[in-house]
This record gives sequence, C-alpha cells and structure tokens, in this order.
Amino acid sequence: MNVRIRRRPRTARALAAVGGTAAVVLLVGACGTDAKDDTEPEHRTFALAGKTLTVESSDATLELVPAGGDAKGVKVTRWFSGETVLGGDPKVTWEMDGDRLTLDMQCSGVITNCSAKHRVEVPRGVAVKVENKDGRVTASGFRDALTVRTKDGSVTVDGAEGPLDLRSADGSVTARHITSRQVAVDSKDGSVRLELAAVPDRVDARSKDGSVDIAVPEKKGGAKVAYDVRTEVSDGSVDVSVPRDDNSPHHLSVRSADGKVTVRSAN
Repeated sequence: MNVRIRRRPRTARALAAVGGTAAVVLLVGACGTDAKDDTEPEHRTFALAGKTLTVESSDATLELVPAGGDAKGVKVTRWFSGETVLGGDPKVTWEMDGDRLTLDMQCSGVITNCSAKHRVEVPRGVAVKVENKDGRVTASGFRDALTVRTKDGSVTVDGAEGPLDLRSADGSVTARHITSRQVAVDSKDGSVRLELAAVPDRVDARSKDGSVDIAVPEKKGGAKVAYDVRTEVSDGSVDVSVPRDDNSPHHLSVRSADGKVTVRSAN
C-alpha cells in the first residue's frame, strides 16, 4: 500500500506570489516539520507466519516494542508530516514481503521538510533484525534475538534478554538494563555505552572513533564475579575496575581506536 501526500503550505504559495530569492529566504526561515505533529497516525497489521522478522527502514525514526498479549501479526503505526517545493510529492510506503517489512519515505525537491516515525509491535517469540538507513532506532523489552544495523543514526536498546548484536556506521550505541548472555556492539563513528543487569558469558564492544563504557554486575547468585577482560586502545586511556581472571568463563573484549575504554561495576 502506497500513500502519496502533497501538502502546499503557506510558504509554498508565497513562492508563486513573490518568486525568486525572497521566497527561498522565507522558506528557509520556516519552522521545521516533525512527525509528532501528525495527530492522526495510520495503523496497519501485517501477517507473519514465521519466527523471524527483518525490518528495513530509511529516512525515519524507528521504534520497536514487543506486541501485547497473544498477537500474531506485526502492527505498525506511522506518523508523517511533509512539505516540498519545486519537487515531487512526499511519499511514505510500507510493505511486507514474506518476513521482510519495508518502511520507506521519499522527500525530494529544491526545498524539502519531511519527517516520519514508525512504531513496530512485534509478536513475542520472534527474532528481529533491523536494517536502517538514516534514522534513529530504539528498541525495548525484547526477550528474543535482536540485531540492528544502521548506516546513519544512533541506536538505543533497553531491557533486552536474548542475544544482542548492535552496529552503527555513524552514530552512538547505547544499551541499558541488559540481561543478554551474548552481546556484540560496534560503532564506527560514535560512543558505545553498555550497562548489563546480569552477568554475561561474552561481550564484544568496539568503537573506531569514540569512547567505550561497559558496566557489569559484581555478583552472580550472591557470589562475587571476576571477568576475563581484554582491552585494546590505539589512542586513549584504559580504566578497568572490575575483578579480573584470565580463566573466567565471563569474557569481555573492549576496543577503541580513538577514545577511552572503561570497564566498571554496575552495582
């Protein structure tokens, strides 16, 4: 289902009236468009037969949460606000093909002002993979495997329990209240901050350009825990304040090419 939206704001009408540079200055000075201004968001539910879901998103904010109850389908809520001048109509699309959900926004012209947000509610028991281009990604409350790849945008995860794999080519990565046993976090250009609420088996965290801060529990089942900590820094300091044991089954590998590395207690 494709939705084509064309809105001609007051400033666009001014272009026809006054023309030239004056109109461009007027448009540049206009207030920015925000998806939250859409007071009547659209809703759609897509059938999902399997236990995996890939969400492909571009040019929009993406929020992922578990669906309530015994929901079987994938529910999507979409907010959109857009204006263009001397260009094509703003367009947002959503489509499900097998286990791949594609969410897209197109906004082109001499002057554009578009904003979109999608909220995706995923049935429980479904592993999720996100492929994102140009937009912030947030996810919370997932018990199953969660994988996020973003080319331009920050990633924030709260309360994950299943295997966690987060990678950003340009943006910070933050994960809080994590009880996953396997965690991999990578940022090519941005800081990494990871706070674990349960002792992990393995954590691999790295940043090419930014600090890496890892907080892990001091105790497991009332007993103190030591970690096998391996750090690598090309240009930056290292601060490890947790108990260390090279023979520990709890492995922490932390690397930064340009930034401080910190491994500390979460308690």
